[in-house]
Amino acid sequence: MKLSKIAMLAAIACASYTSSMTASGNDTIDLVSHCAAACDCGEPVCGCEVVAGCDPCGDACDSGCGDAGCDSGCCDSGCGLGGGLGSLLGDCCLGEQWSLFGEHCGWSAGGWVQMGYHNNALPLFNSRPDEYQLHQAWLYAEKAIDTSCGFDIGGRIDYVYGTDGPDTQAFGTDPRGWDNDWDHGNDYGHAIPQLYMEAGYGDLSVKMGHFFTIIGWEVVTAPDNFFYSHAYTMYNSEPFTHTGVLATYNVNDNVTAYGGYTFGWDSGFDDNGDNFLGGLSVALSDDVSLTYATTIGRFGDLPLGTPERGYMHSIVADVTLTDSLQYIFQSDYLDTENAAGTTVRETFGINQYLIYTLSDCWAAGGRFEWYNQEGVYSPVGQDDDIYALTLGLNYKPHSNVIVRPEIRWDWDDAVVAGLDEGDDQTTFGIDTIFLF
Repeated sequence: MKLSKIAMLAAIACASYTSSMTASGNDTIDLVSHCAAACDCGEPVCGCEVVAGCDPCGDACDSGCGDAGCDSGCCDSGCGLGGGLGSLLGDCCLGEQWSLFGEHCGWSAGGWVQMGYHNNALPLFNSRPDEYQLHQAWLYAEKAIDTSCGFDIGGRIDYVYGTDGPDTQAFGTDPRGWDNDWDHGNDYGHAIPQLYMEAGYGDLSVKMGHFFTIIGWEVVTAPDNFFYSHAYTMYNSEPFTHTGVLATYNVNDNVTAYGGYTFGWDSGFDDNGDNFLGGLSVALSDDVSLTYATTIGRFGDLPLGTPERGYMHSIVADVTLTDSLQYIFQSDYLDTENAAGTTVRETFGINQYLIYTLSDCWAAGGRFEWYNQEGVYSPVGQDDDIYALTLGLNYKPHSNVIVRPEIRWDWDDAVVAGLDEGDDQTTFGIDTIFLF
């Protein structure tokens, strides 16, 4: 089922977990970096150089690391966990992330390969059960803008092939235009989910072209999500991509405003709608940020086989509870109707995420979702609830490799993914992402 999606915001504090090489148009999942200095009496550890101003024989490791204010290194004691659980998990020396293409004259290029297995079907990207599959073979090229010295211009292009390809195409204009017919059989296909130019001056930047949405928290790009599977809200009640113009203005250090015009939801470079896309992101404190994003207007003439217009918003609160614990709360609301004023979809969802960083190599997380819907899995007028609980791990054996096992329980009041009404399903999944 090809409906709508994608997202923004995610930071799990301190040093990057997926790092800058996991580039997408959205923020990444970050795990808290516990190790702050190479701590072996002046000797580099795992190739990490001793940083000037740090006392390698001092308190940098004994106090849990991070207090010395030095660059990331590796500590034999399992740093950040007092040597207890950290020691039990073993040493965590990721090494330096390497890039296949690197950077030249402001341009960078890279990508990743995501392969995975899940034993049951979920109508949320993971639609091919009980087989090992290529989800994403992803390439990107980008020139990020730098407005610190005035005006700058850049852009980005993304290409993906795999079973996630058809879900990432501009299917809002199906069967017309762009990439929505680049299928390859057995649910495989190609897509170009981003192709845009960006110009900026000072605190203002403007993106023009085909780009990922700013709605929500989960995203299409695999390295930027904590979990292998996706939420119902993300897949069914959010756009994935837009084509149009989007401006971003940094009002001050704590407030960022967004506003623009797009051709509806998930469209290519042909007119499929007219809608406003915008929002506001506010850092309420060092530990709490709040983002409101909305899209209003004519979402499309072709999705679901009928014209669709209305209102949708997403509210995301990102809270750093401790140095190792992150909580994310998301609430989405969608209300659309056709040209005659009849309801097409009405949904409301609440997603909650709790992510605990064990070390630079290990993190554990949970996600609980309540998704109330009509017009998606149930007919209009039938108000049904769907629930999903997901528990998972992220393991990084190297800076370029992420392994994500998870177990997920779904239960519902509607008929979803072949389940009878009121039935439930337990799904095990695991994927591996290789960054380059």
